[in-house]
Amino acid sequence: MTAPLVIGHRGAPGYRPEHTASSYELAIAMGADAVEPDVVVSRDGVLVVRHDSEIGATTDVSQHPVFASRRTTKEIDGEMLTGWFAEDFTWAELATLRCRERLSTLRPGSAAFDDSEPMLRLSDLVDLVRDAGSARGRPVGLVVEIKHATALGRLGHRLDQLVFDELRGLGDDVPLMVESFESTVLTALRERGLAAEYIYLLAADGRPSDLVASLGEAAPSYAQTAAPAGLDALAGRFDGISVDKRMILAPDAAGRARGPSRVVADAHERGLRVFTWTCRPENAFLVPEFRSGTDDGAFGRYEEEWAVIRDAEPDGVFADHADLAVAIFRGE
Repeated sequence: MTAPLVIGHRGAPGYRPEHTASSYELAIAMGADAVEPDVVVSRDGVLVVRHDSEIGATTDVSQHPVFASRRTTKEIDGEMLTGWFAEDFTWAELATLRCRERLSTLRPGSAAFDDSEPMLRLSDLVDLVRDAGSARGRPVGLVVEIKHATALGRLGHRLDQLVFDELRGLGDDVPLMVESFESTVLTALRERGLAAEYIYLLAADGRPSDLVASLGEAAPSYAQTAAPAGLDALAGRFDGISVDKRMILAPDAAGRARGPSRVVADAHERGLRVFTWTCRPENAFLVPEFRSGTDDGAFGRYEEEWAVIRDAEPDGVFADHADLAVAIFRGE
């Protein structure tokens, strides 16, 4: 069995605010094989590293009186959200903001570093990853998640074109994967000829917003796509899938893990690589069987949960605490 890749999910947000330079640098220093940014876009077409287009929860934008009038309500991927949105700001304006940890209540140690670092462009992170790989003598991979492609496309932002223009010059010194919950943007980007591995993200519940927009109630659910017939349709179109860890753990109604399920083996049989998200040690994110005590922010018996995932033999795992994942999945 080959040890799975450890991917620093938004860096190392268990220790530093997500999507900051220090978060990514720490994940790499802890031994992550790759790091994963989420990508949205500014009003002037700059690719920005943020969890979502709504930035009120992850920056200090609410503390800037000059931007108070930008607060608004939008429908994003079928959900009504109120806040401030990256696509309503130029990059020059976004560069004046400072980052905050999204899960501040659960992670006060990470939140202690709030308001100390600026936002990153995707180009900034590419430079960071390339320099880090050069310094440690082996490449650091980049796993770019494209967010809200359909919703932002309605506003005139072609994410496939923007990502292609930004990343087409990457060489072997930055191994590249591109992922999304929307298959259409992956297909469009692949057709443009970007050299990368293409990974289709699958949630445990719901349906992809791009297919809901085009097919309505006929859109397949993520669960249907993860079934053998759905995987048959993905083989040859994409290089792999990345699944919610619950799809591997397969908890029963009482919260006991029944896994590992067949999803990894089924995908492997069809030539698809399999990744899983997100390995987090806090009780709030563990299936009930592996929680300890009542403090959501305390670490539970994560080693036992992750062992079930390891036994499924995925090709990679996304983790918020890269050091813990390296210890469990690589035995280091």
